[in-house]
Amino acid sequence: MFTLDLDDLRSLVIRARGAAPSSIAPMPGGASTRKFFRVSFADGASGVAMFVPDLTHSDEIDKAGKPRRWPYLEVRDVLEASGVRVPALIADGTERGWTLVEDLGDDTVAEYLRRRPHHKQLVYQTAVRDLAKAQNALASMPSDCIVRTRAFDYDLLRWELDHFREWGLDAMGRPMSGEGRERFDRIADRLAQRVADLPRGFVHRDYQSRNLMVVEAGEDRVGIGWVDFQDALMGPMVYDLVALLNDSYQEFDRGFVEARLEEFGLERGLAATERAGLVKQFDLVTVQRKLKDAGRFVFIDRVKKDGSYLKFVEPTLRKVRGSLERLAGDADMRELRSVLGYVLDG
Repeated sequence: MFTLDLDDLRSLVIRARGAAPSSIAPMPGGASTRKFFRVSFADGASGVAMFVPDLTHSDEIDKAGKPRRWPYLEVRDVLEASGVRVPALIADGTERGWTLVEDLGDDTVAEYLRRRPHHKQLVYQTAVRDLAKAQNALASMPSDCIVRTRAFDYDLLRWELDHFREWGLDAMGRPMSGEGRERFDRIADRLAQRVADLPRGFVHRDYQSRNLMVVEAGEDRVGIGWVDFQDALMGPMVYDLVALLNDSYQEFDRGFVEARLEEFGLERGLAATERAGLVKQFDLVTVQRKLKDAGRFVFIDRVKKDGSYLKFVEPTLRKVRGSLERLAGDADMRELRSVLGYVLDG
């Protein structure tokens, strides 16, 4: 367990840059325990410092042992070697809880599109293409890479569904009846296994508009950088597409989503039948992922005392409802729609 000490950061900057920083300013850090600081250097450039108090702690199910290196740094190196635009490493201060990387600015995809909504298609075509290219390149990751040692297996996927039940239902004062709980548990068992059995590949795990940075832009081209990738693992090929195209912070019409799924499949080199299968896989994973997200937003409010995510609970549940309705021919999804109707229709 590390203690946050800005003197450690100053020493790291001096070691890397030869001079003390001219300023250190806190940055927003989302819902994690990590702390971020923008560090201004004497020559006018800047970097981003990340402090992680405890590398080994997780409030999710965790079966992995202590990694040999900070996951952020190992995943960063793998992504960079595969052609993904990630922040360059300036200095490794992990012996005291710090790392210092290139500053990609403040233009997340979410912020960029707030100012330039007419670039939405261009931005998402780029993000989908980049993801497909990365998955193709990362198919040959070394077997001992940390990403290959972690997976969206049954246990993790099932835990996430219980996380929804605990926080999205019970903590909100709308628990299921005894019979409803039994039905939910049986469907959740099968859903977790079905998602775990989908075709696997590299998964960023939170590939959405707040974790993608617009690093260059023109009228007909954008460049996107990836951040917050330290939890990368193996999982369903469509998982990051769900995070991106059913992002809780954005709204898309169905035609837009399906066009991007087709572009992804073409970039991946999938056959027509495989591309057609992406649509159902996308909706199936949406049900699992977005239920987890809805519960997570409540957890962040109740446990981490950050209520800013609560406004996304209902929009997230609407995405679940839409996917369940499209999967009405699937017996499990039809029953899940019935079990959760009192919440989804509320």
